[in-house]
Order: sequence, then structure tokens, then C-alpha cells
Amino acid sequence: MTGAPCPSAGAPCPLNNEMRAAARAVASRLTDKGFTALFAGGCVRDWLLGHVPDDYDIATDAVPDRIREIFPSARSVGESFGVMLVRHARHTFEVATFRKDGPYHDGRRPSSVEFSDRDADAARRDFTVNGIFQDPRDDSIIDLWNGRGDLAARLIRAIGDPHARIAEDRLRMLRAVRFAARLGFTIEPATAAAITAHARELASVSAERVGEELRKMLAHPSRADAAHSCETLGLDRAVFASAAIVGELTRLRALAAQSESMTALAAWWLDRAARGGEESILQATAHARTALKLSNAETTLFEATLTARERICRDFAGYSLAARKRLAASLGFDAALDIVAAEDLDSADRWRRMADIELPSRMLPTALVNGESLLREGYRAGPSFKVLLDLAMDAQLERRIMSEAEGLALVRQSSK
Repeated sequence: MTGAPCPSAGAPCPLNNEMRAAARAVASRLTDKGFTALFAGGCVRDWLLGHVPDDYDIATDAVPDRIREIFPSARSVGESFGVMLVRHARHTFEVATFRKDGPYHDGRRPSSVEFSDRDADAARRDFTVNGIFQDPRDDSIIDLWNGRGDLAARLIRAIGDPHARIAEDRLRMLRAVRFAARLGFTIEPATAAAITAHARELASVSAERVGEELRKMLAHPSRADAAHSCETLGLDRAVFASAAIVGELTRLRALAAQSESMTALAAWWLDRAARGGEESILQATAHARTALKLSNAETTLFEATLTARERICRDFAGYSLAARKRLAASLGFDAALDIVAAEDLDSADRWRRMADIELPSRMLPTALVNGESLLREGYRAGPSFKVLLDLAMDAQLERRIMSEAEGLALVRQSSK
């Protein structure tokens, strides 16, 4: 959401990078045809904060058909909402027609859309800091809702009536939390009160949308502040499909900044479990998968991380060499170590050094003895196969065998 800091962070960013130049070129094509074209939303906010924007959105009074005439290769991604994608100089920009939204009946989408003017378009947006326009021709600012004042005061404030903004799209409650945490802002009191009043309604938002917002939130180093706000405002009910619980976030706060979102989710769950939750890892995984619509890969990683962390904490140094290597090669091991480091840095560092020496690749070697080896020796496939294969692999991991022949000799000896 927020790009890299500008050399003059804290003041409008002077850097005219390649993307900004390309966005200006697109806007110029529109103005040359007699239309208004303004930078809108996050790119203006970030520029004013002294950050290089990650992307640029352009708002215009040109309707989609006219945008397509000016940019024949433009693609529609929501033409009924006036949204087109225009590519220029290797960059793709969202070009959207000024619009006024009709009533919202489902807490997500307007029942109708009317192409309108700049002022109506600003009024339909979520927060004042996202409702600022900028004229690309001279960088002048058009601020109809005192967004600059809220940027200076470091506030996230809903445009107009916060209850109405939330009723239009209940996901805005989580977006307010994410923006505030990532920017280091505070949610303005009336907006915060409205979020608390409507927090239970987040459960009516699709799990896919909630999950996507949570991924963005938890992937950022400000994740602990965001999680704390979620709990304080009561949004955690929908996130975890459980009762609201407010408390310390020791693991989440100490988690390494580069940790991925599923690691952060696991750390958050452990922080909540430490307050008295009695969910098992399997129950936690099932709830997270349902409430956040985790993919199969994310679900597997979340469960594996919690399981690996539990096994590491049980007695990592006391395991056999083979058991330690198997654990180090397991899915979620390094993510689990990141969580352990947030709990006990010295132990985590010691165990990580041990794993780095014993299995630096985090991959088990190719087995010297495999199923074909056993079949050639006359063993019948069945449940005992795994026992024998594990026996041979453990010996290989502990360097007690160095060849297939030595492995098969060990298997024959064990079968007597």
C-alpha cells in the first residue's frame, strides 16, 4: 500500500520516477482530448506522506467507451463501474470514470452506479486520506474532505457518516485497521466507535474478502498493531470465528519483520491460546480455513507450523539426530523457529544453528534403500514397508549406513 520512503520523507515526494511519468502520460492523453484526469486515492496519499507510490489510479470524467477510443488496447475490469485498465510504458493503470453510487443492499456493492463528477466521486470513497485528488499537470492538490488535515493529524477518518460508509462495505472496518497500522495512524474516535458498533457484521462479509485483507495485514511488520486494533474493536470475532478476546500479543510483536502471513497468523493464534483458549491445532486449523478461506497450501502450512513449533518446544535438542533432521526437513520448520524466536530467542538461535549444521538444505537426502530395493530383496509391499524404510533412512541420516548394500544388510538383520 505504501511505497518506499522518499529521500524527503515527511514532505511531498519530489521524485518523478518512471511509473509516475507513465501515469502522467496517460492522464495527458485524456486531458488532450478535453477530459479531466486526476491522480486519485492511495498514490496521492503516499506522495503527500513522502513515499514513492506503488501504483497510480487515474480518475476521469471520460466514460469507458471514450477511454477505449483514446486507448484502443484498454481492458475492462469493471465497465459497469467505469473501471478500465490502460497500459503504457510497461506499466498498467486503473482509469476509472467519476461516479456516484446508488444505495447499498448487500454490504459490499452499490445497487446502481451513475457516472458523475469529481465531487460526487470523492464523496463515495472510504476515508478522507484516500479521497484526495492531484492534478498531474502541476501536482496541485484537490482536497474536498480535509484529507491533508487528517494526514497531518495522523488520523484515519471515514468520509461523511462512518456508519453509512461501513454499511456500504463492511470490509472497510478491516481496511481502516490495516491503513492505521501500516501508516502508524490512529482511527478517529467517531470512526472507531462506528466500527465497534458494527463489528459483528463483519461475519456477513465473504471469507475470501476477509482472508485477503488479513493476508495483507499480517504480511506487514505493523501486523501486531493491526491485530491489537482488531481485538480492541471486536473484529476478531469474525477473523477467528470465536468470541472476542483482548490481550497481549507477545509472539506477534516479537515476530521477525520478514515473516510471512501464515507464520503471523499462527503466532497470533498462539497468543490468543495463551489467554486460555482450549482449541487444539486441528480445531484451530479448521476454524482458520473456514473463517479466512485459506487455500489448501495455506491450511497445510498453518497446521504444519503450529505442529513443528510444538515439537521443537517439546525437546528439540533431546531428539535423536535422525529425528532432528526429519523435523528440520518438515514443512513449517523454519516458520516455527521464527515463532520460537519470538518466545525464546536464545533457544531458537541454538536450535537453528544445530539444524543449519545437521541439515542445511532442509531436505532429506535421496534414500539409499527404497521400495524397489525391498521388492528386489523379496519383501512384500505392505504396512511393514514403511517401518523398514524408516529404519534405513534413520540409519542413513545418522551416517550408520553409507550404501544401499549396507542399508539392506541392516534391514535383513532387523527382520530376523
